[in-house]
Amino acid sequence: MTTSETEESSPLKVERVQTGVRIEKRMLKVLKALAEYFDMSLGDLLEGIVLHAFEGKCAFGDDVLKRIDALKQIYEMDYDATASHKMIE
Repeated sequence: MTTSETEESSPLKVERVQTGVRIEKRMLKVLKALAEYFDMSLGDLLEGIVLHAFEGKCAFGDDVLKRIDALKQIYEMDYDATASHKMIE
């Protein structure tokens, strides 16, 4: 086993903190449903998404992206990434 394989399989000790993050309501519903689908916490899902994004990678395969599209329809999340700098309250 190489060093990188050992590092990948070893647990990584981290310190998690509670945070009060405001997020668009329909997006939160989609994220919660997706976390439930994967049987994980919302925080774990968000950490995975962010870690992938920081490396310029997509966190999901085609099958999960299709599921996300379905969840977006269910929860009427009728916008995409182009809305990221246009949202107002």
